[in-house]
Amino acid sequence: MTALEGVKVICAGQFYFAPYCSMLMARLGADVIKVEAPEGDPYRRLPAVDKDGTSVQFRFLNSGKRTIRLDLKNPAGQEVLRDLARNADVVVQNLSPGAMDRFGLGYEQLSAVNPRLIMASGTGFGSFGPYAGEPAMDLTIQARTAIMSTTGFEDGPPVRTGPSVVDFMAGTHLVAGVLAALYQRTRTGRGQHVEVSLQDAIIPSLTSNIAGLINSEGAGPERTGNRHGGMAVAPYNAYEAKDGWITVLCPTDAHWRRLCELMNDPATEGARFADMKGRCAHMDEVDAIVTRWTRTRSKDDLARTLKAAKIPCAPVVTLPELLDDPHVRERGVLREVTDEQGTFTTLGSPLFLSDSPMVEPARSGALGEHTDEVLAGDLGMSADEIAKLRDADVI
Repeated sequence: MTALEGVKVICAGQFYFAPYCSMLMARLGADVIKVEAPEGDPYRRLPAVDKDGTSVQFRFLNSGKRTIRLDLKNPAGQEVLRDLARNADVVVQNLSPGAMDRFGLGYEQLSAVNPRLIMASGTGFGSFGPYAGEPAMDLTIQARTAIMSTTGFEDGPPVRTGPSVVDFMAGTHLVAGVLAALYQRTRTGRGQHVEVSLQDAIIPSLTSNIAGLINSEGAGPERTGNRHGGMAVAPYNAYEAKDGWITVLCPTDAHWRRLCELMNDPATEGARFADMKGRCAHMDEVDAIVTRWTRTRSKDDLARTLKAAKIPCAPVVTLPELLDDPHVRERGVLREVTDEQGTFTTLGSPLFLSDSPMVEPARSGALGEHTDEVLAGDLGMSADEIAKLRDADVI
């Protein structure tokens, strides 16, 4: 059986945060119903579309979910969601701050009709603190939380990270909180409110940077480029090869000694490079020595040589190289799925459980595709009742 077989999840969220959390639960076997506003999730309308016209971003985060179109600003729509919540295990939401409470669908209201319900709320800054209630997106959190000021090179401007690390790290934290709440419910019989903020979820990733700042008493650079965030490991950088770049790091003196044997460069001799403290004090010299060696060989040749010497390294791959990577293909986190409509690419799952198979993703539904199925099958509504809701533009 799957890990979350029989668990029913309502996802009233959009963009990446809540949809990624509920996507992970869908891959673990939960029945996820995605609730969309009448105009649909904004990510349905992004210009990057697949061959069938479906937004690639929307498909990645929502394949395998049932989709219903529901106007939560309408009291009749609020009543539908309330009815769905009566028999749900989890409601995941990242709507604008306070929206669920204004709709009468906050945790206190929903737990009154279903004490076993777990509500998972994704927020920008949480429910308390000076910034509580402020809207937020991945980019603005990166700005507010020093991710941008620590990304890039010392003499350059602040830079956002390439991937949307905030949204996805927060989504992973949120699913961890949900799973913990589900486990606690087995002992208490009661649900609870799980809250994860984008800001809280990303701050732990700054551990090295904050440690470096404290250690240097504020004198260290905020942006360290490809060097260690705390400037506490050397060599630690991306080095130029004949055909690209390769990352190399020596976290111990033993790694450095093995690298010196490979490089066979007289410049490595001397007491100033003997320990980590000395190498960090002479980072520019260390990087120059390593670059002299890496420039003479291809990144794949370097990777083979360094791996044989058990020195941490990896070639810097491009996005096309990543999509072609045999390891990525075999692991299946990027998945090509074929159905009666053709072949499409979506996300698998980064979670592997030895006794719980992953649920294979199905094509993401069209806006409101499963509305009638959910209302009739899950709520027992008649065709006339569904028609009235449709005539009133609730669904």
